[in-house]
Amino acid sequence: MSKANVCVIGSINMDLVIETDKVPAKGETVLGKGFAEYPGGKGANQAVAAARLGANVHMIGAVGGDSFGETLLAHLLSENIHTDGISKIDEKSTGAANIIVSENDNRIIVVPGANECVTSLQVEKHKQLLIHSDVIILQLEIPMETVVYSLNIAAEYDIPVIVNPAPFQLLPPVLYEKSTYLTPNEIELKAMEKDIPISALKEKLIITRGGEGVEYYRDESLMSVPPHSVEVKDTTGAGDTFNGAFATGIANGVSLDEAVRFANAAAAMSITKIGAQGGMPRRNEVEAFLRSN
Repeated sequence: MSKANVCVIGSINMDLVIETDKVPAKGETVLGKGFAEYPGGKGANQAVAAARLGANVHMIGAVGGDSFGETLLAHLLSENIHTDGISKIDEKSTGAANIIVSENDNRIIVVPGANECVTSLQVEKHKQLLIHSDVIILQLEIPMETVVYSLNIAAEYDIPVIVNPAPFQLLPPVLYEKSTYLTPNEIELKAMEKDIPISALKEKLIITRGGEGVEYYRDESLMSVPPHSVEVKDTTGAGDTFNGAFATGIANGVSLDEAVRFANAAAAMSITKIGAQGGMPRRNEVEAFLRSN
C-alpha cells in the first residue's frame, strides 16, 4: 500500500493508567500494581495508528495550556503527524482519561477538557485539510455539532468518512446518512439498534467484536474475520488501532476485505503491549504478522 492522506478530527488526551489485580467495589480501596502516563485520546490514537502504518496524517483537535498539552503536541510531531490543525486553549486543561487495567480488560473515565473546544469554526478554518484527504476519521469525544459539520463537508466533496461511534451517545440521522463506514463494537452496536434498524445500515457496518474478530457486510452477505491468537497485555486502544489501520487501507484504495483483514491484524498486535499507543505496529510488522498467520 502506498502513502495516502488521512485527516483525523478528534480528541487528544493524556491517559493515566492504573494496573490492578482487583477492581475496587464502591467504598473500597485496593493496592494497585503500577501507574503510568501515556499519550491517548481516540482521535490521537487513530492518528498515530494511521501514521505508523504509512499514511500522511493531518489532525484537527485541541489541547490545553498545561504541561500535558505540550507533551502531547511534541509526541504527535514525533509520530510524523501534522499538527497545524491543533489549537492550544490556554484556559482549558488538556483532556484526560483514567484507565483501570485489570484481568486483561479495561474501564475508562474520560474528562474532555480542551476537546470540548474543537468547534465547527476550527474545522472550517482547516477545511482544506479535509478537502485534500483520501479518508476522514471521526469519533465522539468532541462536540457532536463538530462531527456533523465535518460530515457535511465530506459529503459536499465526496470524501469517504469513517465514523467510530464511541463513546456512544444519541446519534443524529445525518451521521447514519452521510458516513461511509460505521465501526461500532458490540456494545455500541446494541445501542445503535435502539435508534435505527441495523438492516438499513448493513453495508456501512464494520463491527469489532474483540476476542471474536470482526464482522461486516459485503453484497448483502455477512462476512466474518476470525481473531488472532496473541498474548493479551492491554486492550486499551485496540479499537483505535483498528480504525487507523482500516482508514489507511481504504485511503490507499484496497478492497474492503483486505482493509478489514489488515486492520484486524494491526489491532491484534496492539494488545500485546501496555498503553493505547504502546503496541501500535508499523506497516512492515503487520505485513510480516499476516504472512506468518
